[in-house]
Amino acid sequence: MDNSKYIERLEKRGIKPTANRILVLEAMLAASRAVSLAELEGMLGTVDRSSIFRTLGHFLQNRLIHDIEDGSGSVKYEVCDSDSACSVADMHAHFFCEVCHRTYCLKKVQIPVTTLPEGFVMHSVNYTVKGICERCSKAR
Repeated sequence: MDNSKYIERLEKRGIKPTANRILVLEAMLAASRAVSLAELEGMLGTVDRSSIFRTLGHFLQNRLIHDIEDGSGSVKYEVCDSDSACSVADMHAHFFCEVCHRTYCLKKVQIPVTTLPEGFVMHSVNYTVKGICERCSKAR
């Protein structure tokens, strides 16, 4: 298995590529959607929950991923685009399916930027649309 693309992506963000970090990044990219800690734990049976949690924290700190609070009670995580700074300007909308409880990225739907009162500083934006995804709609 060639891990060079994962190693390169980690190093680009200043993250030391350890075995667990490579596994977590690989799983997140393979999922191709936002995933929760519990979902990652299920995908990575060989990596314990606390290691995954620490890895996610490190990825967040280095802006390799962003977190999504979709109202499900479980924070989801998504890998930022490789050329993105994962800043507020790069954020996009998300869709939470109320049937299958999956969170999808709507990368072409930009979050409307609001003007804040003087003295307020924005660090992140969360914009989640809720409804029924295409897959669940077709199954009905």
